[in-house]
Amino acid sequence: MSLDLGSYRDVAISHAMATGLFGNVLDHEPVSAPGSGLTYAVWVSDIAPVPAASGLDSLSARLELTGRVFLSADTEPQGAVDTSVTDAVSALFAAYAGDFEFGGNVRNVDLLGMHGAGLRARLGFTRFDSTTYRVATLTVPLIINDLWEEVA
Repeated sequence: MSLDLGSYRDVAISHAMATGLFGNVLDHEPVSAPGSGLTYAVWVSDIAPVPAASGLDSLSARLELTGRVFLSADTEPQGAVDTSVTDAVSALFAAYAGDFEFGGNVRNVDLLGMHGAGLRARLGFTRFDSTTYRVATLTVPLIINDLWEEVA
């Protein structure tokens, strides 16, 4: 078996698009301003074996996707910026919890963090050019069984 990042990322993108909340969904971390309205970007941030889920002849893995919700902080009304970002996070959490096996591609989304940090979002700010964005950075941990064969 091989690590099929494209499949996992496609599922994450599909979930974001299905919410109907995002004007733009990216399959990479943006290096320039993502534009106006809600934007969601997803990329891989960590890959590691999972000892507790591995056996004597194969290694299971934890693939951590990072997702980031962006909304210009000067969006009017400004009091709705946090509400919009938080609503988007909640919709993504519902999608990831509701598709526990990520389209049948993984053992599970590690919602509660049995093998590292669980599903979570941290809110903050970032700047691109002269625009400040309110962001929510999601950790989306995926557990993949028997990914790499151990050979003697």
